[in-house]
Amino acid sequence: MFRVQDSDVHQCDGGWVPVFVDQDKSISLMSIGFLLEKPDDAVVWRGPKKNALIKQFVADVAWGDLDFLIVDTPPGTSDEHISTVEALRPYKPLGAILVTTPQAVSVGDVRRELTFCKKTGLQVLGIVENMSGFVCPHCSECTNIFSKGGGEELAKHAGVPFLGCVPLDPQLSRSLEEGRDFIREFPKSAAFPALTHIAQQILDGTRQQSS
Repeated sequence: MFRVQDSDVHQCDGGWVPVFVDQDKSISLMSIGFLLEKPDDAVVWRGPKKNALIKQFVADVAWGDLDFLIVDTPPGTSDEHISTVEALRPYKPLGAILVTTPQAVSVGDVRRELTFCKKTGLQVLGIVENMSGFVCPHCSECTNIFSKGGGEELAKHAGVPFLGCVPLDPQLSRSLEEGRDFIREFPKSAAFPALTHIAQQILDGTRQQSS
């Protein structure tokens, strides 16, 4: 997504130096992918080793002064998710953003994640419904390929904010695959207003928590 897959991680006095996306160092990344000898290598580790690395990514990386630290995890309620929450707890995380697709199977998974957040004391900032309809680039008609409304219904049932829907968009997919700046290059895309609306709601919510 950021064209940094061939970057190396270096050591400094403060720990690992994260990989910077731009010259201004406005976005920094850390991933186990940077530590592998070959990009196709599988990470076949047992729980304790994975959990130790998660703690290192939080505590032993020279992050510097951050506006936000975003941890992207796969769906689930595994031991790794518990380790992530525990590693972040001393830093008082603002909360979790849960992403679902409209189908019942995906909504069921996110329902369990809501329970996980409640049990671990992690506030849910909101739910996003991804792949919510396909907007035709020729006629602008929206087709709900995977149904619609599952994320919003779940948010209402759980009493948490519904942040919005992101439609399927070939331009968004292409920009992610090629590491291009979607916001600057495709301002007229159907996904553009959806993403900016969701981002603004998240920023407004975090400001209210901080005030």
